[in-house]
Amino acid sequence: MVYDKNNIFAKILRGEIPCKKIYENEYVLSFYDINPQRKIHALVIPKGSYVDLDDFLINGKEREIIEFFKSISHVAKLLKISSRNEGYRTLSNIGVNGGQEVPHLHFHIFGGEKVGKMVS
Repeated sequence: MVYDKNNIFAKILRGEIPCKKIYENEYVLSFYDINPQRKIHALVIPKGSYVDLDDFLINGKEREIIEFFKSISHVAKLLKISSRNEGYRTLSNIGVNGGQEVPHLHFHIFGGEKVGKMVS
């Protein structure tokens, strides 16, 4: 999969498409999914142009990587679904066989209700 500078997340990062922001810093943007699959469904994306987790871990700067993963936990706390509350699930689809649709790294955060053993 090749990075497409016109993917929906790139457009959100450029401010061309609005989002309901949860959290933002120099490296990360988090917002609510427009088509939620659970009671709480948020997305966390890096501000850099990375196709997927493999691309990010190979080409991302150490600070970007650290901030990205810390932000997932921070967003869960902001949403009051962290492990100190009732818990949550993270999911990142990678590549065609993994079900990735948007060629920009993103993690889903699901919570606010029992998610079950697997997400369909």
